Amino acid sequence: MELSELASYANERYRITEEHKWADFPGFSVLCHPQTGKWIALLMRQWDSERGAEIQRCDLKCGSDSLLRFRQAYLSQPIRMRSGKWIGIAFDGRTDREIVFRLFDRAVEQGNPHGFTMVLASQLPSSGAYQDTALPFAGSGYQPPKESLPERLRQMRRLYEYGRESVQSRAKNFYQQAVWMQDYEDDLPWEGEFVRYFPTYHDLTTRQLRGYFTWRARLRRGDIQPIAASAAYIYLYELLNGVGADTPEQILQKLREFEAGYLDAGFGDARMRANLRRWMLEYAVLQGLPQALARQSADPDMIAWDTALAALRAPDAHTDAEVFSALCTLGGKKPESSPVLANDPERGRHLFSQAWRSACADHGQDLFARCFGEPQTRPWYPLSNAVYYDRSGQTDRSYVLDDCRSYRCARGVWQMKAYEKPSFDRARLQGFLHETDARLRRYLKTGRYLRENAADAWAAPYADAVIEAEKQALLEAARPKITIDLSELELIRRNADATRDSLLTGEEPEDAEAAAAPAPEPEQPSLPLDAVQIRILRALLAGRDPAELLRSSRMMPSIAADAINEALLDTFGDTVILCEADRLLLVDDYTEELNQYLGGASHG
Repeated sequence: MELSELASYANERYRITEEHKWADFPGFSVLCHPQTGKWIALLMRQWDSERGAEIQRCDLKCGSDSLLRFRQAYLSQPIRMRSGKWIGIAFDGRTDREIVFRLFDRAVEQGNPHGFTMVLASQLPSSGAYQDTALPFAGSGYQPPKESLPERLRQMRRLYEYGRESVQSRAKNFYQQAVWMQDYEDDLPWEGEFVRYFPTYHDLTTRQLRGYFTWRARLRRGDIQPIAASAAYIYLYELLNGVGADTPEQILQKLREFEAGYLDAGFGDARMRANLRRWMLEYAVLQGLPQALARQSADPDMIAWDTALAALRAPDAHTDAEVFSALCTLGGKKPESSPVLANDPERGRHLFSQAWRSACADHGQDLFARCFGEPQTRPWYPLSNAVYYDRSGQTDRSYVLDDCRSYRCARGVWQMKAYEKPSFDRARLQGFLHETDARLRRYLKTGRYLRENAADAWAAPYADAVIEAEKQALLEAARPKITIDLSELELIRRNADATRDSLLTGEEPEDAEAAAAPAPEPEQPSLPLDAVQIRILRALLAGRDPAELLRSSRMMPSIAADAINEALLDTFGDTVILCEADRLLLVDDYTEELNQYLGGASHG
């Protein structure tokens, strides 16, 4: 926090102008009480030549008991002022704006003059607009601005309970005022800027209050207009406190509509969307809303993280597409651009996914834990960075968001159990993906090969196992399929019985010509090959290249050679066909015998 923010707050809230009283000390200035004109703050800016930075400090007349009340490291004894009513404040990265602003409010309240005229509510006119009344005192010449205050706003301000500085008391004040103002509308447009952490109605001037309620009325009717981000946060706080709709489901819907209408239009600050996503999830959990609603409202990146973890933790229960998507989500997008997926994306995703399944089958949960750690349980503070008044109390209960994230409340204390990103060993997962990608590229002869890293060699066996499994599956698919027609077998059995009976009775054939007819020539021997394999062999016997036949049959030369050799192993007892540089060649020793089996190349 900087001194300029305190000066802006004093001017915006109390019409106090920063006064530079010493020409010889331009870094010193004062803030005076708006009624008495007495100093309530001494602002000091000094340049530190050794550090090359400006030192900012302030003495504030808010009572020395503030040191005991707030106990902050940046609060100290006064630096220049000697009265016991003053404290010192150092302005740096530790300084909390909320606390400093409260201390300044206290300084103004303690500096109010005695002997002023109090106007009781019963003495105010029952009709007509209320106007601030100047309080008489001597010597200041101060006249507060006359600003129209509608009756509803005046009653709202009277609901505010002073005397306590806790976060919970401010939240309670805000909730009570929000309920009172839930249906109020105004007609005075918003003007100017407003910057405040954890803003509430109490932080707004009369003009700003009227502008806010005018903006809110238009927003509820679908007329979306920009407003200071701090004022827009007040609207979100209203919804989180249940003001603005009748049910928790409707509240969540209103929050999502705000994101779609206001934030998607480009309004709000950089952090508002992240805060809103966090709050929607936390609100859904606190209210026990359905899991689907909570997931739909949560941060998409968090949900994607959990979804990917669930797929990799139990890959056998998920599809290839889900496992591959998880590998890309958690390991980077490189697998998606691998040439392994270029010609046949479905095959590529299957090979990558099977490699992960193979690794998990070998290591079990140990591999997953090495990559992602174990789920961690830590305290969870829902809506802690919002103005939220918990009026219901938290009963003991559990809430499961997804397979990798859950929440539990016990004795009013919430805890969350989830996998934490600091435990994620991304280098190990990327090493697995790099080694798998490198092996698959060489297996599929894709070109653009990757250099293998010695540190990732542990992953090589899992890619090799998948490659070997696919080779075996392709060989099995290439084997000829033999089907047996049981009706044909029955016919053959009956014919055989008839022939046997004929031989046993010694009967001559009735047809002499049939008996005298020459016996048919024996059929050529058959080979256990399918039609495509026979055409490949006949093409080679005829001196033709079967490359086009292989392409049309979607067969790799090496796979076709292996399948033919395995099918003819029992017949020839040796390899009859070779594959060299993706070209098929017949072994010369068996060409004549193959030609006899296949009836000559002319049949091809």
